[in-house]
Amino acid sequence: QNFLHERSVIDKIVQAVNPQPGDAIVEIGPGQGALTFPLLKKHGELTAIEFDRDLHAPLQAAAREHGTLRLIEGDVLGVDFTALAAELAPPGGQIRLVGNLPYNLSSPILFHALDHAAAIRDMHFMLQKEVVERLAAGPGGGDWGRLSIMVQYHCDVEHLFNVGPGAFNPPPKVDSAIVRLTPHKQLPH
Repeated sequence: QNFLHERSVIDKIVQAVNPQPGDAIVEIGPGQGALTFPLLKKHGELTAIEFDRDLHAPLQAAAREHGTLRLIEGDVLGVDFTALAAELAPPGGQIRLVGNLPYNLSSPILFHALDHAAAIRDMHFMLQKEVVERLAAGPGGGDWGRLSIMVQYHCDVEHLFNVGPGAFNPPPKVDSAIVRLTPHKQLPH
């Protein structure tokens, strides 16, 4: 795992998410809490889905000074986002997803989120830069393909900014990028 540690990048992500009172924010894979704690500090409460049980106790302990962290243990692909939205958000409300997604699982996680798009207001994900370029690609370009078509059918895609390997420990061998996906209120015909 490559853990995000660069303060300026974390601040830019929190700014992009811009949590507001009443938002039901769900973080996928908080890891060591690099993004979790600044979001908690700004928002006061957060739900996080973490597969690695060994990270739960340190996350809970460190979160106490920042706000209320609710941890869901397990694989994000097994989490029903629609049920989670019904539980966390006011009636008819939606959740906001945030996460530094494991690059080897980014497509399955994206497709899983799209299955629950009606329950999701927006998603701010850190992905491999090439994946973000594919998500944002226009028809006919070299990056245009199944992923572009599926995601753009369901969401508005904004490539927000790139993140170099130095922002992580250990540095990955690839560049990363932050993308904002906003599900369409109504699907295109």
